[in-house]
Amino acid sequence: MMRTYSLTVLLWSCMLHAVHMMPSQKRTNKHSPSERITGLSENDGETLHRTKRGWMWNQFFLLEEYTGPDTQYVGKLHTDQDKGDGNLKYILTGDGAGSLFIIDENTGDIHAAKKLDREEKSLYVLRAKAIDRKTGRQVEPESEFIIKIHDINDNEPKFTKDMYTASIPEMSGVGTSVIQVTATDADDANYGNSAKVVYSILQGQPYFSVDPETGIIKTALPDMSRENREQYQVVIQAKDMGGQMGGLSGTTTVNITLTDVNDNPPRFPQSTYQFNSPESAPPGTPLGRIKANDPDLGENAETEYSISNGEGSDMFDIITDKDTQEGIITVKKQLDFENKMLYTLRVEATNTHLDPHFLQLGPFKDTALVKISVEDIDEPPVFSRPSYLIEVDEDAKEGSIIGQVVAQDPDITKNTIKYSVDRHTDLDRIFNIYSGNGSLFISKPLDREETPWHNITVIATEINNPKQSSQIPVFIRILDINDHAPEFAKYYETFVCENAKAGQLIQTVSAVDKDEPPRGHKFFFELVPEFAVHPNFSIVDNKDNTAGIMTRRNGYSRSKTSTYLLPVIIFDNDYPIQSSTSTLTIRVCACDSRGNMQSCNAEALLLPAGLSTGALVAILLCIIILLVLVVLFAALKRQRKKEPLIISKDDVRDNIVTYNDEGGGEEDTQAFDIGTLRNPEAREESKMRRDVIPETIFQIRRTTPLWENIDVQDFIHRRLKENDSDPAAPPYDSLATYAYEGNDSIANSLSSLESLTTDGNQDYDYLSDWGPRFKKLADMYGGEDSD
Repeated sequence: MMRTYSLTVLLWSCMLHAVHMMPSQKRTNKHSPSERITGLSENDGETLHRTKRGWMWNQFFLLEEYTGPDTQYVGKLHTDQDKGDGNLKYILTGDGAGSLFIIDENTGDIHAAKKLDREEKSLYVLRAKAIDRKTGRQVEPESEFIIKIHDINDNEPKFTKDMYTASIPEMSGVGTSVIQVTATDADDANYGNSAKVVYSILQGQPYFSVDPETGIIKTALPDMSRENREQYQVVIQAKDMGGQMGGLSGTTTVNITLTDVNDNPPRFPQSTYQFNSPESAPPGTPLGRIKANDPDLGENAETEYSISNGEGSDMFDIITDKDTQEGIITVKKQLDFENKMLYTLRVEATNTHLDPHFLQLGPFKDTALVKISVEDIDEPPVFSRPSYLIEVDEDAKEGSIIGQVVAQDPDITKNTIKYSVDRHTDLDRIFNIYSGNGSLFISKPLDREETPWHNITVIATEINNPKQSSQIPVFIRILDINDHAPEFAKYYETFVCENAKAGQLIQTVSAVDKDEPPRGHKFFFELVPEFAVHPNFSIVDNKDNTAGIMTRRNGYSRSKTSTYLLPVIIFDNDYPIQSSTSTLTIRVCACDSRGNMQSCNAEALLLPAGLSTGALVAILLCIIILLVLVVLFAALKRQRKKEPLIISKDDVRDNIVTYNDEGGGEEDTQAFDIGTLRNPEAREESKMRRDVIPETIFQIRRTTPLWENIDVQDFIHRRLKENDSDPAAPPYDSLATYAYEGNDSIANSLSSLESLTTDGNQDYDYLSDWGPRFKKLADMYGGEDSD
């Protein structure tokens, strides 16, 4: 229904003494807004003012989505100054002016040129004014007015999601909320019922229902079981116009899943299970699987299996496979067919995660019987022990029985057993065994000191079935008997000083014994009866398996006796007592005041002026060394003539040390003070060396002091001769060797330090004869002067 409103310009007049407001007649106001009117009044002389007239508008309304044949008439603009002569011109500006809204400038009629959508824009603000065509003056001032679009029901409700997903635990009560769906309508909620939405369920009854106003979906049936049906698809409709006829509607789909709860106990599909096991099955061997079915899921279906206390609970075990929820029956202990052939077990399956809301449904566990038959097999012989330990004395006679092993057939048949020794463990065939009764005996003599333990293997075999055999280790320990005498722990080199005092310890001896007595070794030391009272030495037992050799008098003479033989008897304390006699050799030696040995050879006393064999060998070696040095020196001297004067730093030669300091030659006495060599006071006193046992004591003869200024070569020769004849000289590899070049040098000096003082030119032609290495030097000094 279209309403047309006309806008009329009302003239407001302000009269003296009274103000009256009323609609004015259509007339032309020929006075200006500021025109003054003079009239009579109670107060003569006062000026009266006319109040300015203005537009007054009513609000325009327009229907959206107009589909009529003509343009939709909106309203009319009019002023009372319009005489109908076409003198006035109406102008419209603002939202949509000229495109959506068109005004007849002569009549002021406004039309909508296009179809409007309220959901796109619900109101438009425009401005209108009236202008005199001739003068262009505004007859009425510009004023705003509103065109509001009336809503029609042209939008259906739309859900926020095309599809909803929800879940709810099974067995939930009636009225339990599942999910809320929401639909919106783009129409105007403040105008009519176009946007009033009502929800209803099209699919999903009688399991679920929906609140018509809020859209909350709830359960409608009690005790819905997931095991019966897990998935539900519910279709919800939203309809506007309050659900009345002619309203628009939209739908959405809700997928509802029932989640699992532990409302089902485990149940065995059968009451009895049968399994077989050979008696040889080792512990841990699986025999079979059983499973209690539980229709629940996840942790609600987790089951724990156990064997009730009773028969077979100590022989078998059951473990739970977490992946398959099965119970695996295994062997717990070794089975024996001859002992028991049939076991009956009671197995229980229990849910591990219980829900207290459903405990009233019954006990969440179940039981079943498991029967296990033990199968007989032919078993190998079984020894009475896992291993045997036998001890035997090392002096046991050949053929002596040292022990026995026992084995028997565990089967009912009780087959006869024969015994043998595994020769891989007794390669020397020291032991043997009687095949009938398992008695071990010795075949060869035993020696504990050589082999204290023997580890052999004994094999037991069924005579009727040689494939059935078993073996056992036998550890044989050889017991020690005292069959070895003690003896010195090592060879002792003992000496006594000529100046030794009575009661002086010269040697401590100890003993060893190959035997091993149970209480440990205990040795005793004595002199042999013939030397029980020895005039020169005595022995003192220290009670700690050692003994000390002591002197019994003051002073010993090499000239009379150079060596003493002292026999010592060593006893042990085991049974039978063993003893041995060891002779200790004691040499008489010359020692210094501190007891350090200097010489133990008596030849030095008989040949005071001669030379010992060692000294002669030393002199001969010195001569050979000197000859080698002379040959090397001559070879090096010849090589120097061929080598360049300037030696590169990169030139590497073995055993040659090069010094860059030329020095002043043999006549340069300032470089080294030769008087140090000639000073006899610089020599140290002769000392006997403790690390060398001299063969002969020499009487050191003093040589004549060399105070006079003799030739250095003669001086060095004398020093060499003196050191060669000195037994206290350092070892040969430390012998100091002196070299002497001679009085004069055959090579002239190459120094150029004084060349500037020479008036004449030097002749350097000889440099060309020195080889290609000196070519550069010969060109520099031997060539003619150049520019």
